[in-house]
Order: sequence, then structure tokens, then C-alpha cells
Amino acid sequence: MYIQNYSQLISENLNRNSLELRKIGLKSLEIAISSVEPRKLIRNAITISDEILVIKDDKYDLKKFERILIIGGGKATAQMAIALDELLKTSSNIEYEGFLNIPEDQEFKFLNSTKNIKMNLASHPIPNEAGLNGVNKMLELVEGTNKKDLIICLFSGGGSALLPLPKKNINLTDIQKTNSFLLASGASIHEINTIRKHISDFKGGNLAKKIYESSKATTLTLMISDVVGNKLDSIASGPTVPDLTSFNDAYKVLLKYNLLDRIPMSIKKVIMEGVKNPRLENPSRNDPVFENTHTYLIGSIEISVEKVSNYLRKHKFEIDYFSDEISGEAADFGKHLFYLITEKLKKCPKEPEKSRIAMIGTGELTVTLRGKGIGGRNQEMLLNFLNTIKNEKIDYKFFVLGCNLDGIEGNSKAIGAIVDNSLLMETAKNNVSIENYLSSNNSNAFFNLINGEIITGPTGINVNDIILILVEFNV
Repeated sequence: MYIQNYSQLISENLNRNSLELRKIGLKSLEIAISSVEPRKLIRNAITISDEILVIKDDKYDLKKFERILIIGGGKATAQMAIALDELLKTSSNIEYEGFLNIPEDQEFKFLNSTKNIKMNLASHPIPNEAGLNGVNKMLELVEGTNKKDLIICLFSGGGSALLPLPKKNINLTDIQKTNSFLLASGASIHEINTIRKHISDFKGGNLAKKIYESSKATTLTLMISDVVGNKLDSIASGPTVPDLTSFNDAYKVLLKYNLLDRIPMSIKKVIMEGVKNPRLENPSRNDPVFENTHTYLIGSIEISVEKVSNYLRKHKFEIDYFSDEISGEAADFGKHLFYLITEKLKKCPKEPEKSRIAMIGTGELTVTLRGKGIGGRNQEMLLNFLNTIKNEKIDYKFFVLGCNLDGIEGNSKAIGAIVDNSLLMETAKNNVSIENYLSSNNSNAFFNLINGEIITGPTGINVNDIILILVEFNV
């Protein structure tokens, strides 16, 4: 079981109806997480038989290659690498080695799991020197390849921070400062990665360019998506795929969030030079550097939604996957959530077999930091949802869950939180001032106080966030 505080969340002190919905909701979360375990996704995507590697419907004869090099980074890549290592060492005689950058908090779970693929611990979400050293090690390996080698790149969410390589005249400190500004601004992950791609010599297709210039080796990229729309050039900022954004797009992001005069001068100079000179753009569509690269999306939140939906149907829930592109300010969406539920209930036929509704949404919200509290985007969203409904007449049973499936949300130790009738009553009974927690971005302190946070610890998984709403009403 991933949920470490499960027994606390299903306390027998809850009334029977709240307890049942909580158990169903938390079981749904367990299913959502386990269905996108990177090891499973690799095994489902790849087979190796008689030295033939098959990905989706494409076949690669490993006998044609002298060796395999595995590089990359992200929150899910340690498990991806372990599964790939298991396939290679049991199904192929070809030599292989690898080097990945993974989050520091995965040290004890994954570091010593494979001797062929080295795991380098780096920081997230602000890059550090260890991450930079790891990228330089990967590039050393790339520079030592030839056309008869096969390079397999593993990327997932988190790779943008874990794989720093500043452009010329930019130092790591400048990258760190810029990342901090962006993360606090309320910018979407697509907008943040638009900046990251244009101040990096690794992201935005630049790794593919380096491979092309070094050896033109065949390159396979396996990706797990954590971004809305599964845009490949935004996953880990797309090191081996065409960049669909421009320096001008990056410039507009800086203007939009009033960051142009706050970022380090070296960053501003690179962006402005790129705006003026199209030749400085990252490799884009039809660039020859991608001639021998092949990219595969092997996992996303849609897999979780399918598995959770199948489970909930067995419990007689009508399923409404109401959005796969949730974005925007977390607190605003929390306020909007009550409206979504109310409108859904208005349209529901009042029939006994239709008395259970499950609404599912996926995406990634953002938080504009105003205070110095502890929290995360889903917790902030749920806190404002609770603030919105605290004075409303709720005549139905409900359970709402919002989680970041990688296990750590924002600067908290929670994966997310829950809200239901019991927690609504608890808040009202204790007369808790929700506004104070909201104004200081201190959502985790609130949910810790009322026993509504969910704790899993790092899962080694990284897809979009999931919001699950269960409603049961009397006919």
C-alpha cells in the first residue's frame, strides 16, 4: 500500500457513509498510482526476444548495434531504468551501460538497484551542481559513441530541473534564481519549460543535436508524461524532440509574469539575443538532427483514469471524466469545483441506479506564492473548495481528493489531501479560520490539523495530478 497514513484516514470514528466513500476514494488512489508504476509501463511497452527489441509496433535488431547507452533523468526514470536493465540482462547479450539523474529523495529506494546503470542524485525543483555534473557525464558518454551504438533516453517529469546545462555565459546560480522566480510566479509548466528550453544546451532538442554531431547514433526516447496534453517537447523540456516554442515565446512568458527585469542579466541577454536572431533557435520540426531519433510516449495519467473508472463502475458509480486539461490558479479552481459538482447534480436523473456519481479531472494547477507556509497545489485547491462550501447547505454525501502522484506536493510531505462531509463538519465545529491558511499558502498545516492530508512519501511515479469527486445522494 502506498498510503502510509491510511489507518488514520479511515478512523472508525467516522460515520458509516463517510467511511465507505473514503475507503472507495483511497482505494481509487492506490489503483491510480500502481497503474502507472514505471516498471509496469516499461514492461508493457517493450519486449526483447531473439535479440529483437520491440516498442509499440517498431522493431530494432540489437545484433546490429555494438553497445547500448542509457541516459536521461526525471522522477520516474530510476524505476524505468531498473525495468529496462532487467529486460536487457535476461534477454540480450549486447553490452550496455547508463547514467541517470534522479531526485535526491530516491536514494534509498533506487540507488544501488543496477550495476550497469548509475544513478546520480540531484536536486528538484531547483537544479544543483550534482545535476550539472551528471549531465556533463552523460555528454561524455555521448561523445564516445559511434554510429553503430544505440542510445536509449529515459525522460519523465522532473527532468527539467534534474538535467541542467546552462547556455554559454549563463552560470548555474543564474539558472537557480530564474527557476525560483518562475516557480513562484504562477506560470504553467508549459510556460516554465519554454524558458528552461531557451537557456539550456541540453533541453529543447539540444541533446539530439549533440548526438547527431557526435555520432548520428540511433536514438530511442521513452517518455512518461506529467504535462497537460502530453506535449513531448514539454516533458523534461524535450531534450531529444523538436522544440515547438521560440525565443519570442519565452520573452512573452517573462513579460506576462513581470519577470523580465527580475531575472539575472545573463538570462535576459540570451533571451533577447535569441529574439533578434532566428539562427539561435533550438532545433525544430524537420531539422536533420532528428533523422535517426524515435520517440515513444509509454505512460500518462489516462492509464490511471481508465483503471480507476473500471474500479468505480464495479461500485455502481456513473463516471464523468470532466476534464483532462485542468490548469490555472489552484485556489480559483477550488472555488469553481463546487459549481462543477452542483451543475453535475442538476443534470443527474433521479433514479436509484444513478445515485452514485464519480467525477474525474486531470491536469496540473499552479500556485502564486504570497506567503511562506507549507503546502501544494492540490491542497491549496481543496482548501479553497472547503472555504467555498463551508456555509453551503450540502444535502448529499461527498468525497473529494486531489493528489500529485509523485508523492511530494509543493514544499510539503503530502501527496495531496481529501475533503468530505466529516471534515466539513470538523472545520465548522472548531471554527477554524480557513482564510488565514489560504493567505499564507499554508494549506498543508490546515490539512495536517484536521487529519485530511495524504502521506505516501516519494513514489518514483510522475504523471499528471488527479482530482476525484465521489457523490452519493438519496433518491
